[in-house]
Amino acid sequence: MANTKRQLFLKRRMRVRNKLRRTADGRPRLCIHRSGKNMSAQIIDDLTGVTLASASTLEKDFGVVGTNNIEASTKIGVAIAERAKKAGVEVVYFDRGGFLFHGKVKALADAAREGGLKF
Repeated sequence: MANTKRQLFLKRRMRVRNKLRRTADGRPRLCIHRSGKNMSAQIIDDLTGVTLASASTLEKDFGVVGTNNIEASTKIGVAIAERAKKAGVEVVYFDRGGFLFHGKVKALADAAREGGLKF
């Protein structure tokens, strides 16, 4: 039986999430979501279930509403790093959410690292 693209994505997503659960030591996680038109990132504290910081291309301040390219991903990465510092977070787990680590996802991660977040 052939797996569909969606089934493969969900398997990858659960594999990533389960690895994060096994190594959870109280660090928040940087969770990303990428759609066809937008991209978002959140820093979530799983112990309390609270979002500490977030950034998205839907915010008009970035000037990239409705675009999902590497430039927009870089802006989101820089913004999430700044907002994490304001929230007092420096070390996070990177939860790529089943998305492959290249292109836009890699650009966001690199920009967040340059902004001062440690994975």
